[in-house]
Amino acid sequence: SSFINSRHFYQNTVIVSYANREQHPVSLRQLSFFGRRLTKDRIIASANFVQTELPTRLAHRIYNIQQLPFYIMCNPRLSFVYELYYKAFDKFRRFKKIQTLEDNEEFCHLVASLLDDHQRIIPNLIIGSIEACHENAASDASRIDDFINIMLRSRISRRVIAEQHLTLTANYASKTDGHHDLPDYLNKVIGNVKASEVIRRCADLTSDIIKQFYPDQQMPEIIIDGHLDTVFPYTVSHFRYIICELLRNAIQATLTQPTVNPIKVSVYNTSETVIIRVSDQGGGIPASSMSSIWSFVKDGNREDLVARLQSLRKIPRLSARAEEVILSSNDSPAYPSTISPEWTQSSLSQFTTRSPEIRLGIGLPMSRVYAEYWGGSLDLTSIEGYGTDVVLQISNIGNKSERLQLDAV
Repeated sequence: SSFINSRHFYQNTVIVSYANREQHPVSLRQLSFFGRRLTKDRIIASANFVQTELPTRLAHRIYNIQQLPFYIMCNPRLSFVYELYYKAFDKFRRFKKIQTLEDNEEFCHLVASLLDDHQRIIPNLIIGSIEACHENAASDASRIDDFINIMLRSRISRRVIAEQHLTLTANYASKTDGHHDLPDYLNKVIGNVKASEVIRRCADLTSDIIKQFYPDQQMPEIIIDGHLDTVFPYTVSHFRYIICELLRNAIQATLTQPTVNPIKVSVYNTSETVIIRVSDQGGGIPASSMSSIWSFVKDGNREDLVARLQSLRKIPRLSARAEEVILSSNDSPAYPSTISPEWTQSSLSQFTTRSPEIRLGIGLPMSRVYAEYWGGSLDLTSIEGYGTDVVLQISNIGNKSERLQLDAV
């Protein structure tokens, strides 16, 4: 690779220059400012913000990569990630100042093409990190986990900024701008989530998919209780992903037990937080495994590692919107009777239709990244031999849109 050599990797003054620049966290208030009344000037201002902010953010992440030991970056998958990041950085920094709508149209084509190119980054990042960590005894697993978390959080923030600008441009071009409430003018970023409705749909979908693979197995009842009328602004695809992952884990654990007990999902709505608790009686998690449940890398024996890598390698790309995993056509059966058109329009449907036998080992850490990105949290308590409680806390961003930062750059 022309990029993975000591001179380019450690002596690139251009990267250092941009990495020394301050990144600017984006708030809902800033997004709403550009979205409430779209004008030519605001579209151009938004474009120039994206054009200057994205190379700065990419430079910070490239600099993070450069802090890893060079032997780790010799992994082909990680060097592939590095090259994609550097090429995107270089294209953004060289793009001219946007002064006209025609300039913006050209810039939007660049943004859209790079978003598409980068759909392959997440599986290569995760698989490459696991391979590099386990192939090199000197690798620090916790350091690699921190690296993956930083890369994923930053990735979400860049997607939000880029996709929001594309949405504003499209809205302006189609004359759909005007005064709107939060969920309307941020519909690509934020939507109104009806908690019990989305949870029920996730429950039905996940149960139906697992039932396809185990037709003779009784599925556990999923009981939803608490504040069933809770509605809150959130990224719908992120919420679906988290809930589907938690329910998939709970159902599969419950099916290993002699008695198929119900799974309980409780919703609590406070002035500051929405809390979702998923409780199962699936036997709990062994104490020996608790230390690694939030790890992408995980410590384990060689057979476990090989099995995880085989599962992960079945995923050609992970949707850059963080709607999660797109499986290849051979691994992604379609179930039109159980999946509505709304769900099949995103990659969430392909992710949730993967075989229950494909254990990726990234569901919990990925879900925590998404939860924490929005100022929330994801925690787990397990009693070995009994069951597990997982608690998702979501900041009520509808009450904090004036001050909540969208991203922790």
